[in-house]
Amino acid sequence: MIYLKTDEEIELLRENNILVSKTLAEVGRHIKPGVTTKELDKIAEDYIRSHGATPAFLGYDGYPATACISVNEQVVHGIPSDYVIKEGDVVSVDLGTFMKGFVGDSAYTFAVGEVSDEVKQLLSVTKEALYKGTAQAKAGNRVGDISAAVQDYAESFGYGVVRELEGHGLGRKMHEAPGVPNYGLRGRGPLLKEGMVICIEPMITMGGRAVVFERDGWTVRTRDRKPAAHYEFAVAIRKGGPDVLTDFSIIENAINN
Repeated sequence: MIYLKTDEEIELLRENNILVSKTLAEVGRHIKPGVTTKELDKIAEDYIRSHGATPAFLGYDGYPATACISVNEQVVHGIPSDYVIKEGDVVSVDLGTFMKGFVGDSAYTFAVGEVSDEVKQLLSVTKEALYKGTAQAKAGNRVGDISAAVQDYAESFGYGVVRELEGHGLGRKMHEAPGVPNYGLRGRGPLLKEGMVICIEPMITMGGRAVVFERDGWTVRTRDRKPAAHYEFAVAIRKGGPDVLTDFSIIENAINN
């Protein structure tokens, strides 16, 4: 069942997703060599709670933390730990909020200090793939139009597109229908209708697309241990085009100033 949202509900989703963006910005300010991922998780939880929301990930299907923090070859769902961040790492942070009956969910990948040109390109291409997918998120298109846009752009650079995980609908629950894969065919999949809210989240690897699910039951890493990147928007479907509820400018202003 795909739930269409009213304008009022979309504004509550926007409120959540702006808070997610602000939380990612706060975490991003603290990502530097010497900090543990567990410390970053505490910053995220404190920030979310201090703004009147609860962490949507904490306890979700038993997940033990506020944020998923995935470093280097970890693609998604890395559990915060005593791992100490070092120069040259790439750190993907995915987190959510629950407030006023609705959920926010977004992710951003941060470069720590100086990273290689190859890694810079991976992050740039993954983010651009997100934008290209998002441009297709309008009423009358199909989910496959988003999927194909992401896949075509990422694969044109020789990158792997992870198939085992996908984007999703967003509303009163974190994962609603429809699923939004990062690969597929234009013109296929569920019809996009005004009032749908979805999360588009390319998970792109520098090497092969094969992934391994670690024994902790959560962490997903690349099989070849090459780096991965992950960015995520929450988007409301409108007739005139996508209405992006996430605001990356909040994050980028925080880490670039």
